[in-house]
Amino acid sequence: MASSLLLTLNAGSSSIKVALFEVDASAGALPAARWSGQADGLGTGLEGRLRVRDAQGRMLHDAALQGDGRSHQGALAALLGWHARQGGGGRIDAVGHRIVHGGVNFVAPVRADDAVLHELAALEPLAPLHQPHNLAGVRAAMQAFGGVPQVLCFDTAFHAAQPDVNRRFALPRALHDAGVRRYGFHGLSYESIAAQFAQLAPPPAQQRVIVAHLGNGASMCAMAGGRSVATTMSFSPLDGLTMGTRCGHLDAAVVLYLMRSQGMSADEVETLLFRESGLLGLSGVSSDMRALEASQLPAAAEAITHFVEQVVQHMGSLAAALRGVDAIVFTGGIGENAAALRAHILRECSWLGIEADANAGGAARLTTAQSRVSAWVFRTDEEAVIARHTARVLAAHGRVRPGSSTAAPASANRRWQ
Repeated sequence: MASSLLLTLNAGSSSIKVALFEVDASAGALPAARWSGQADGLGTGLEGRLRVRDAQGRMLHDAALQGDGRSHQGALAALLGWHARQGGGGRIDAVGHRIVHGGVNFVAPVRADDAVLHELAALEPLAPLHQPHNLAGVRAAMQAFGGVPQVLCFDTAFHAAQPDVNRRFALPRALHDAGVRRYGFHGLSYESIAAQFAQLAPPPAQQRVIVAHLGNGASMCAMAGGRSVATTMSFSPLDGLTMGTRCGHLDAAVVLYLMRSQGMSADEVETLLFRESGLLGLSGVSSDMRALEASQLPAAAEAITHFVEQVVQHMGSLAAALRGVDAIVFTGGIGENAAALRAHILRECSWLGIEADANAGGAARLTTAQSRVSAWVFRTDEEAVIARHTARVLAAHGRVRPGSSTAAPASANRRWQ
């Protein structure tokens, strides 16, 4: 089967990540990017920068973004311009996108059209830090690549097959049927970890595994046989662990109190819970774990302690959901890079039977051979998962040449595997 040249795009509130892949849809392992680029500082008033690295992590391009280049569409144009100048201006077969919330209907990758984008835009209030920017990235790519298929891959899809008991709130059934349910997020990251773990250590990967995706957005997932069983985020990416600026788990009555007794509007509560809470709210210093670890202020230390305690408590909850645990995996910006914090979490989880290996160094495995529960660290690769899904959609439904229609009926798109 012929390979496809695919671009992946992950648009955030102030950044855009792009990577180029050549993918054979029949290949089992996750593909490796030819190059990956990231533009930061978009729409912030600060200096925007565009950086591009090759497959080995070597810097290929590092430059400030000027003028219109500091917008999402301008940054995408700058990336594509750089690609063309390297002699890579040939046809892109498809563009794959990360979409945070798929709601009830979108449980597998789909082709983008106006009806699909309209339905996904209705979910923006559930993921206000992500969904609007994800969809803006899709629209920018549709303009940049007229006639090229745009494939949408959903963070919620990985959790769609969870047991029904773990998907429901204790609310009237009519509300569940209307979409008020636990969705779960970071699914593309968890899918990446499941694939990498299966390649490196097949036996433990097929057992009971808890993955901790720890970053500015943080969640954890209990997996059995590589499939999601339970996860800490639920209806929106606000629930679960303490995060950079998000509060995590909160008694719903707090929201009622803030609105009734403090006179806060719904918009003000949303801003408080999504943008002013979490590590930032606890510390008053920063939402960045690196800044908190470097700070001498007691409130910074308290915020770190709160974060660790939430991870440990949720570890116990997910172990209960699995009726035991055989392996733990760390990933995400904090999970991959904050070695001291990882070690702290492992010490607090020693009751699970974890024996940390002080000599692990840069190794993927963090525990001794005698440890009853093994612990690991992997770099998440959401872009590779998006590329694989996109290639499979093209293979299953045929490539669409530039100039032809990019849209299929939404009803036909929804359940593409």
